[in-house]
Amino acid sequence: MGRPHWVPAGTDLDKPNAARVYDYYLGGSHNFEADREMARKAIELWPDLPAIMRSNRAFLRRAVRRVAERGITRFLDIGSGIPTFGAVHEVARGIRPESRVVYVDRDPVAVAHSRLLLKDDPLSQVVEADLRSVEDLLSRPEVTELLDEGRPVAVLLVAVLHFITDEDDPARLVSVLRDALPPGSALVLSHASTEGRPDQAGPHQDLYKSTPTPLTMRGRDRITALFEGFELVDPGVVFLPEWHPENPDGVGPHPEWMSGLAGVGFLR
Repeated sequence: MGRPHWVPAGTDLDKPNAARVYDYYLGGSHNFEADREMARKAIELWPDLPAIMRSNRAFLRRAVRRVAERGITRFLDIGSGIPTFGAVHEVARGIRPESRVVYVDRDPVAVAHSRLLLKDDPLSQVVEADLRSVEDLLSRPEVTELLDEGRPVAVLLVAVLHFITDEDDPARLVSVLRDALPPGSALVLSHASTEGRPDQAGPHQDLYKSTPTPLTMRGRDRITALFEGFELVDPGVVFLPEWHPENPDGVGPHPEWMSGLAGVGFLR
């Protein structure tokens, strides 16, 4: 099969990419054989991974609805991947039809396909930028326009900061974003954690070492510290299924098996 027309020239399709592997876990079609092969290896090590990814996506939808209900109509989704399967703009507009979204990703394939999907959506824009170069990200016209009018913005860092190494200092990156936000803004964050299934953390991180996006799983204290300057919404930083579940009975006896931790905070 030839290269799809929306894949940028020069893209190496023989190397797995985190955004496309995530798409595969969600049951999507925007991935290639290298991504599927890596996903299959990961699932062999950790059979719960597709369920964890679906749980993470469900958290994203619940969190977007919650901040939209608080009146926020502007969303900056960093590390957005490909906006399918209950994308932010769809969920937000179910509450606030005027919602604007800027999707940001570093993967040129995810960016190209996102632009194709959203080409007829005047309230959604797509930016190719890297969170590790946060000042450059904030300087992009699409992002400055979103922030400049002084209305609260929800920054979404959903399943992205575990792809930021300690050397790249995720706490500093979040603090730079925080300081650029208007009053009343929100931080929506989820992060792969060493808690819940510590037996799986090491092998899973080792697998991602072979990709351009190595994985750094962190504990609850370090993830909670990323919310410095924000007031956490109850119940704080919890396992993915525990954050405002649509059906409390559906959390199950072992929410820690979903491994990821998540929370939402509003700027003080």
